Amino acid sequence: MTTSALDETRADGESEQRRPADGIAAGKPFSWLLLICGALGLLASFIITDDKFRLLQAKVEGKTLHLSCSLNPVISCGDVMQSHQAHVFGFQNPIIGLVAFPVVMTLAMGMFAGARYKAWFWYGLQAGGLFGVCFISWLQYQTIYNINAVCLWCCLAWVVTIATFWYTAVHNIKHGLIKVPAKARALVLEFHWVVPVLWYGVIAMLILVHFWYYWKTVI
Repeated sequence: MTTSALDETRADGESEQRRPADGIAAGKPFSWLLLICGALGLLASFIITDDKFRLLQAKVEGKTLHLSCSLNPVISCGDVMQSHQAHVFGFQNPIIGLVAFPVVMTLAMGMFAGARYKAWFWYGLQAGGLFGVCFISWLQYQTIYNINAVCLWCCLAWVVTIATFWYTAVHNIKHGLIKVPAKARALVLEFHWVVPVLWYGVIAMLILVHFWYYWKTVI
């Protein structure tokens, strides 16, 4: 018997699809992942928000502020933060993270305490993750191809949002909340790491290719 990195999944396909009347619990690996992703996402959101306030304050005072994460013409957090895409809903995008990531952390702490959540809860978490990855995918396109700059703190938020979405999906597939064929389920549970690795690889490749004109001057 082998176990996956998430929720100690059985390779022989047993289990886990039973749904107790009092809800479905999460294993410690998945709970740790949610807690760490929530904490890192909150850190990124806080720093982006703080830097945005500092930029606005400097603008009011007629000063020029150089952010520590603006390292070169490509890795330039300031350019991203001052774009109109940075407040697409009428307020600064990281405010969403300041609300959402603490919720993820709180849910993870509940899981550590032995909380068992109903199916509707897991569907809600999946829906929130889906919104998150759709939104960051749009932001990735805007950042790379329209703003022509990359924010490292934004990249951290992208990474944890993708991980949260995907491993929530793995959890829901494992417990039968997302219905997939048995062979697909077995593949997902055994090779759960493949999707995020490929996902991150595609994003890195898009950044590498689009900004190759600059990278080739520094290697």
